[in-house]
Amino acid sequence: MLIVGPNLSLDRTLSIPELRPGEVLRFSGAAITPGGKGVNVARVARSLVLPAHLVGFAGGRTGRAVAELIADEDLALSAVRVGGEIRSSAIVVEDGGRITVLNEPGPSISGSDWGRLETVTQERLGDHRILVCTGSSPPGTPRDGYARLVARAHRASVPVLVDAAGDLLAAALEAGPDYVTPNLGEAEGLLEGHSVEDVSADTPDAPERARVAAAALARRGAGVALVTAGGAGAAVAGSSGAWWIDVPVVKVVNPIGAGDAFVGGFCGALERGAPVQEAATEAVATASASVETALAGGVDPARVRALIDGMHAG
Repeated sequence: MLIVGPNLSLDRTLSIPELRPGEVLRFSGAAITPGGKGVNVARVARSLVLPAHLVGFAGGRTGRAVAELIADEDLALSAVRVGGEIRSSAIVVEDGGRITVLNEPGPSISGSDWGRLETVTQERLGDHRILVCTGSSPPGTPRDGYARLVARAHRASVPVLVDAAGDLLAAALEAGPDYVTPNLGEAEGLLEGHSVEDVSADTPDAPERARVAAAALARRGAGVALVTAGGAGAAVAGSSGAWWIDVPVVKVVNPIGAGDAFVGGFCGALERGAPVQEAATEAVATASASVETALAGGVDPARVRALIDGMHAG
């Protein structure tokens, strides 16, 4: 898979007994890793032994450092150099399990910067079976940035999955992406102008709301819409039908990157020739396995297979 994840980041995952705003605090542990949704999807692909290549902006000294860290993980990257410094993100993990994520916006880019990213993507399209456009993009990105990539991929007869929110998703839908995978908050934010970020298995109306959102996104241009609803499950809607997939019971260690694992698992199954329903089930299993690991995008293929077998048995 070819992954366009424009907004690379330097992630600091910080452990602390309790986050108390307004106080001077000291963290008990810190892990520095490359981040961004595209990196997480690439990690999943690597874990599942799938060829993947990442394209993203890398600005300044931080960008060079992140590119080196990505290479250290054996992930393939085409870095599009831009001015400024790429963003840093802080993921604060409290002993009680609460997680707070602080994201910077990323460097401002120009129209020519985005054009260079499109060119790099175009040059690599012929080597891959699916294009993934994922995550936010730095300030200055054209509203139709992902839509333009969808059009380029379709001209090359390559299917496209878009995992985005807001204007990037809205414009992409106008270009008719083959698949979209927003979470419920992102989908409702686009469709209804309001969103909810946290959805758990205890949210009673999550399945119905996700089904409604998936159907609406399919009507707006997506070939297949998959709307994830956190710990509840995922709804799928498209020309072949609509259905709901429950999440298997797992022990949550770190939920960050679960949506990216969903994308990686789904695209991996599609590349093997799986039908959409089977691919969606594998996506849910991959996302579920990912939350059992400390690293965003980290998955154990054996655990994914065990969860799939359990879901089929259930």
